[in-house]
Amino acid sequence: MSNSVRNLQPKALWNHFADLNAVPRPSKKEERVIQFMVDFGTQLGLETKKDAIGNIIIKKPATKGMEDRKTVILQSHVDMVHQKNNDTQFDFDQQGIEMMVDGDWVKANGTTLGADNGIGVAAIMALLSSTDIEHPALEAMFTVDEETGMTGAKQLDPTNFSGEILLNLDTEDDDELSIGCAGGIDTNTSYDYQSANTPAGVQSFSIEVKGLMGGHSGMDIDKGRANANKLMNRLLMDFSFPFYLHEINGGGLRNAIPRESLATISIDPKLKADLEATVKTSLATFKSEFTPVEKNIQITLESCSTPANCVAESDLNKILNAIEAVHNGVFKMSLNFDDLVETSSSLAQVIVKDGKFLTKSLQRSSVESTKSAVASSIKACFELMGATVEQTGDYPGWEPNPNSEILSIMEALYKEMYEAKPNVMACHAGLECGILGKHLPEVDMISFGPNIRHAHSPDECCQISSVQKFWYYLLETLKRIPKK
Repeated sequence: MSNSVRNLQPKALWNHFADLNAVPRPSKKEERVIQFMVDFGTQLGLETKKDAIGNIIIKKPATKGMEDRKTVILQSHVDMVHQKNNDTQFDFDQQGIEMMVDGDWVKANGTTLGADNGIGVAAIMALLSSTDIEHPALEAMFTVDEETGMTGAKQLDPTNFSGEILLNLDTEDDDELSIGCAGGIDTNTSYDYQSANTPAGVQSFSIEVKGLMGGHSGMDIDKGRANANKLMNRLLMDFSFPFYLHEINGGGLRNAIPRESLATISIDPKLKADLEATVKTSLATFKSEFTPVEKNIQITLESCSTPANCVAESDLNKILNAIEAVHNGVFKMSLNFDDLVETSSSLAQVIVKDGKFLTKSLQRSSVESTKSAVASSIKACFELMGATVEQTGDYPGWEPNPNSEILSIMEALYKEMYEAKPNVMACHAGLECGILGKHLPEVDMISFGPNIRHAHSPDECCQISSVQKFWYYLLETLKRIPKK
């Protein structure tokens, strides 16, 4: 299945991508891909180093005639988000990604593709392994654990680098040049709820909200996509009859918009018709609200065995009210950049099971003060019910520099190559540039990449023609790096 990808152009890039995707590389389990990258650099005879946290640095001298140019740091992260459809049988810890070509797009078989940020990694690998590409001295920076905390960037040793320009290859629109990004903070909550014995004679049901688009909780937060955790909670709060809640399991990854949520409830058997009617009405309401963005919202209702315990009534209202009250989505739009989300929050996971009510959410902002404000509001929702709140993983945004030299070069080059202006912007995602800028304050940074859609979801895909555009633009950029 993945062999068709190897025949795509530029062949070197796609073959490196296929090799990379054959290596399982979930965040925080990057041992195999780290060794893969070390072996890659070593076999090329290039200076290769693994730092204390696991980042890989590979250095390549300038080609003849380019020795007097500024050294360029090429940066991408080696880990990927692992998401799959519920009906997909796949072991991310053991299997390589199964890729397929669909017209002008490369997709995966029911899982995330890993183009975020595997295409960037593969492009750098193609440059390092090339024998006929003109370039200045290169310092390849392959960071670890970007998706679940940016640990590699946070613990980077800046003494390993001498470059003056950094090209981050981790954005997802080929007409964009990113010069800024959002910072973020994780809010994780825990509450011990009281359990009660499930009454005798009830009938139990499994309810699933599914079929949602999901996506990246930064880049896609303003696209009107539904959050499965919020929809499930609305459905439960719409019940106008008594019910017993046994379990909720919704969402998962901290930086992905949740696509699915599963709940188990029990009711008096006489209320079954009311339950079915409410589910039908809520589904119609959700479809109406989210058309035309969400085209496949589903709510399924199936009978199931009755669990022995349920959430005590006193805590049921607390849990539902907290989820209902917590903000999800855009919090504030930027006042300085058109159409840029400044601040947001995404309720990534909701678990109610075995006496524990747990949530995970991620707040993002390009302004530190409003990041603190939205994080404080999320914290308050859960502290009001008595939950324990832990906020971790705080990382800074990347402040735009409109006077950037590399920006001027690449903006002019884009106009020359494509007879159009690039979209110079800041993005609402946690690029590592914000953190890297703290380590390398004198380095001039910019981020760009090919068209990637639906990152962090099983619908992730990468446009073949756009990869070609991105590749040749990268090559021309390297030719125009200024002198030292």
